[in-house]
Amino acid sequence: MANHKSSKKRILVTARKNAVNTARRSAVKTENKKAIKAIASGDKAAAVAAVRSAESKMMKAAGKVMPKKRAARKVSRLAKSAAKLA
Repeated sequence: MANHKSSKKRILVTARKNAVNTARRSAVKTENKKAIKAIASGDKAAAVAAVRSAESKMMKAAGKVMPKKRAARKVSRLAKSAAKLA
């Protein structure tokens, strides 16, 4: 158990950041799944809207809970898939 005041504070801050990052990571995964599902359905309008939403979430998470290049790669692949729809 921490004895110093600063150590106790670090434990609290770490727990708070951990909760925020877990929620953010979960939200990104959920948006990504929604976009993939919308693309699979074949509805271009819904797919474009879902991809736009997923892109927003991913780019906000880039550099925080996932590497920037991974986020860019995933967004690029989603956009490419959505663009292929007729």
